[in-house]
Amino acid sequence: MALPKRRHSYSRTRQRRAHDALSKPSIGNCPECGEPKMPHRLCGACGMYRGKSVFRLEEELD
Repeated sequence: MALPKRRHSYSRTRQRRAHDALSKPSIGNCPECGEPKMPHRLCGACGMYRGKSVFRLEEELD
């Protein structure tokens, strides 16, 4: 197994790790009901995806 000949400096290590930060997930609004949802995902509030009803939610009985 290969081993490094010299230790990396602190600044070089930090420069490499500069691209490791996590980004927030992008959130858009459903065009049908306006609820927030992730892109390319089914809307959990109304059950629509790309203008088509994928599943029907049960309505609450009073």
